Amino acid sequence: MNLREDTSSFDINAFLETLTQRPGVYRMLDEKGEVIYVGKAKNLKKRVSSYFSGKDGSPKQRAMVARIHNIDISVTHTEGEALLLESQLIKRYKPRYNITLRDDKSYPSIYISTHQKFPRVTFHRGAKSKQGRYFGPYPSASAVRESLRLLQKIFPVRQCRDSFFQNRSRPCLQYQIERCTGPCVGLIDEAAYAEDVRDTVMFLEGNGKRLIDELAARMEKAASGLNFEKAARYRDQIATLRTILEKQAVHGEHGDVDIIACALEGNAACVQLVFIRAGQQIGDRTFFPSMLEAHAPGSILQAFIGQYYLGKQVPKEILVSHPVEDARLLEEVLAAQAGHAVRISERVRGERAKRLQLALTNAESALATKLASRRDWHGRFLELAEVLHCPEPPKRLECFDISHIQGDQTVASCVVFDRQGPVKSAYRRFNIEGVRPGDDYAALAQAVTRRYRRIRDGEVEAPDILFIDGGKGQVNAVRQALMELGMEQIRVIGVAKGPDRKPGMEVLIPAEADTPLRLPSHSPALLLIQQIRDEAHRFAVTGHRQRRAKAKKQSALEGIAGLGPKRRQQLLRQFGGLREISRAGIEDLRHVEGISQRLAQRIYDTFHERES
Repeated sequence: MNLREDTSSFDINAFLETLTQRPGVYRMLDEKGEVIYVGKAKNLKKRVSSYFSGKDGSPKQRAMVARIHNIDISVTHTEGEALLLESQLIKRYKPRYNITLRDDKSYPSIYISTHQKFPRVTFHRGAKSKQGRYFGPYPSASAVRESLRLLQKIFPVRQCRDSFFQNRSRPCLQYQIERCTGPCVGLIDEAAYAEDVRDTVMFLEGNGKRLIDELAARMEKAASGLNFEKAARYRDQIATLRTILEKQAVHGEHGDVDIIACALEGNAACVQLVFIRAGQQIGDRTFFPSMLEAHAPGSILQAFIGQYYLGKQVPKEILVSHPVEDARLLEEVLAAQAGHAVRISERVRGERAKRLQLALTNAESALATKLASRRDWHGRFLELAEVLHCPEPPKRLECFDISHIQGDQTVASCVVFDRQGPVKSAYRRFNIEGVRPGDDYAALAQAVTRRYRRIRDGEVEAPDILFIDGGKGQVNAVRQALMELGMEQIRVIGVAKGPDRKPGMEVLIPAEADTPLRLPSHSPALLLIQQIRDEAHRFAVTGHRQRRAKAKKQSALEGIAGLGPKRRQQLLRQFGGLREISRAGIEDLRHVEGISQRLAQRIYDTFHERES
């Protein structure tokens, strides 16, 4: 039986007759035109035809084929190009039936502005467009900051912003605690500073042992010249470096290697990635790929490698816990991207085998923790359904809260939870305008109207229950807003704080009932409600603080006559912030391009009048 003929007017037989046998990528679309699956093939006609051959496939494949209403084809020159394009499209569309890696963050690096007279060492994330040296990537921002902290203890190279550096008249606290040598005020010459920068680069390049030998030679030379203070400094550097290298060194490794292990249980998977750079382990990360049904570990690793390394630096060797499908093809694609040979190794021995097994053990442990958390969430949703007399456990919850100070800069938050916990990608904030200051009812009504207008139009998934941080008045305001949108079927429940605002004493106020509902303080359902309410409060307060800070920054400069947007931006760029501008003298302000003597006086007077 031809499944296509039963599901849409799309003529699969006519489509297959004209389909090329060249390599390429196919995208399967549903009736809404959304991509539900992306695949690559060496022979497009043969691969796409296999979905409609009439043979029994997996439940996932049968469900997917039943939803196909169109197929888009992209022909490529080679199978390698098809693999690369497939990974790009999966990252872009995140199709429902693919194994998808939900990791959109760029990885941070350490940046050294080597082109400057007195270079700066700093945290960097994003495009590497600036002149200078980049080291990494590191697995997390915390790993970079820890490395920067260690570097500052060993090599006193500045880490301050350029605007701060250029406007110093005396050394800062970092100089006082011997974390900087004071180049901003000329306390170190360019040659001596360049030596510290060179040592920093050597360390980050992985030449720690050679650096220790050089420092030892400098120490002996300083001691011979009776410069014991300098010799002691070199001695301390060597001791600290040895400690760090002993902790980070990976026995037997000298280059760049990534270790990838995959743990699997049912349709849940965990991938553990360990980073080794220049023979030193700089960290690890855990990923939980999204997939609808169980896949072999090799398929998961293939999808992970293809999507993860797209646009990132690729090490020369990747160790994997299971044989990877299309490993040779992946090596060719990654080598073309990286500009050097890349090897994917699965059969390793000795210390490498131990490290690979340790990564697999960590992946299994992380997956077990994740699954236990899922079961815990599911139990709370079951309990919530029982206490609220729902016909079935809810799948999606939303909660709104309002934050302001005396009605100023009001912000509303909306947070979303599903059976696996917070869905942070669905969180939203609303800047409230046009309501009377302090009118929380009107603010909530405005936020709910803006949110649920999109839900009504099908742009956003509707929740099963809408919680409101507040009492009967807030619930009624929200209920009225929903009725005006024709969405009175949404269940609304207020969460009012109990006596003395103590946790566990909350009162639930259903919109459809006159009697408040109290749950035992130990109830899993109440714990879930408290969690979503507290998250909505946190998200609203954070948004309010950000809005208030932005308003304060803008109002201080925007009120100055003759200071337009470009000059305001130039001031902030030169000084690094409003506080530094407020501390600057008239002559300092005049050094900024476009700032005249009269305008500098006006800026100076504005801030000092505020202080008086």
